[in-house]
Amino acid sequence: MKIKALSELQKILIKHKKQNEEIVHCHGVFDLIHPGHLQYFKEAKKFGDVLVVTISPDQYVNKGPGRPIFNQWLRAESLAALEFIDYVAVNESPTAVETILLLQPDFYIKGGEYKDLQDLTGNISKEKDAIEGIGGKMAFTNDSVTFSSTQLLNKHFSVFSHHTDDYLQQLRRDYTALEIINMIKTVRSCRAIVIGDTIIDEYYFCQVLGVASKSTTINAEFVDSESQLGGAGAVANHVASFCDDVHFITCIGSNQSYENFILDSLKSNITTKLYTKPNSSTTIKRRYMNGNTRIFQLSILNQVPLDDDVTNQVCNYVASVVENYDIVIMQNCGHGFIEPKIMEAISQTASYTAINSQTNSANMGFNLVSQCTNADYLCLDEREIRLACRDKFSPVEDLIPQIAELTGSTCVTVTRGREGSITWRPDCGILHAPAFIAETIDSTGAGDTYFAVTAPVVAFGFAPELIGFIGNCAGAMSTRVLGNRESIDATALYRFITTLLK
Repeated sequence: MKIKALSELQKILIKHKKQNEEIVHCHGVFDLIHPGHLQYFKEAKKFGDVLVVTISPDQYVNKGPGRPIFNQWLRAESLAALEFIDYVAVNESPTAVETILLLQPDFYIKGGEYKDLQDLTGNISKEKDAIEGIGGKMAFTNDSVTFSSTQLLNKHFSVFSHHTDDYLQQLRRDYTALEIINMIKTVRSCRAIVIGDTIIDEYYFCQVLGVASKSTTINAEFVDSESQLGGAGAVANHVASFCDDVHFITCIGSNQSYENFILDSLKSNITTKLYTKPNSSTTIKRRYMNGNTRIFQLSILNQVPLDDDVTNQVCNYVASVVENYDIVIMQNCGHGFIEPKIMEAISQTASYTAINSQTNSANMGFNLVSQCTNADYLCLDEREIRLACRDKFSPVEDLIPQIAELTGSTCVTVTRGREGSITWRPDCGILHAPAFIAETIDSTGAGDTYFAVTAPVVAFGFAPELIGFIGNCAGAMSTRVLGNRESIDATALYRFITTLLK
């Protein structure tokens, strides 16, 4: 049996080394084995006596929707069937670095396309340091046959509709993945304020036992719990993945403040200004889960507006710092922090304002974006724009110019879940972008992710056709994670974009 656990493989390789046999190590996803891979493995085997191939586990593939096409065990079995491969193992970590240190190979082999040590993840250089650190060598094959698994999978195993495939084909004609990635990297210099309601998302994982015998009450057994930073805090973390300088302004409660948890959960390039709401808890949304299905939610919140003193403090502070930033990103969850006076103060002083006014079960109909009179960029979902326009049935495309005129916006996007998104700008009109969702763990927060990633992109003047594409990529990635357990990683987004446009 060629397929081994890493711990077992480590012991086996020690025996080979005692027999003075040299170990050769290859690593990758290997989702679709093609002639280029066969040549690569044959060339690699020539460097030593024993060829070991490790593969990325499914959870760390991060190559876009529906990937990997073949799960880790099918990929391992395919590799084990090749006679020139001696052992196969499924990696246990995101990169090969830890595996190199564990297995201690004599040679670590990559394909010739990596000779310049350049890749989107930056892992090639780390792998080189790892293999040289244990006294081994990194070497590269001389590839005479080159194929791309991603291109082959996109062509023959597409998970998308014909409409989405046609959309991507047109985008490939206009842009390369590298061009878009390099544009996104320019946003790194954007100085951003994120202001809005902080939410503590608590998850209680349960196993439903059934209905109680004496009442219609669901009885569930507690399994585990988890707390996440949500609301504007999650938006700040997303933004900080792409912008080096992020300042977060929010309000916490005086009773259950969660201040330490909030500060510990924010990325290191985020500075903060926290205000306190007297006689209140920081907003908590406690979700009871059966697997990935939400069965009940309990909200602990105080939606009474801030008193005049705190409101004035916020307005004065924003006025004193806003000139140092390129954009203010306002995530208004409607839980009593972003009041009209604060919204007006920001709109009047910020050089660029991006706004999302969220509609949820706690504020339905009372937190409308129509309260804002000077927004540069609006990001809404379909329900939010319909409530703001008081129109339940007209095409969304007809409502967007109305809300733009009402709020003074020069760019509006509407997210529509699996139907994708719509972007409007006065110079190009309406543009549709399809969703790139293949599998969904949790759609909560996908709209917030879209908003966080597109706000600096819009502020930096990206072409309108790229706004929906980049936002939908980020939103699709978000649906593969429970709630706000992870913020969007820039490198993962670059890989996602590369996969779609190969």
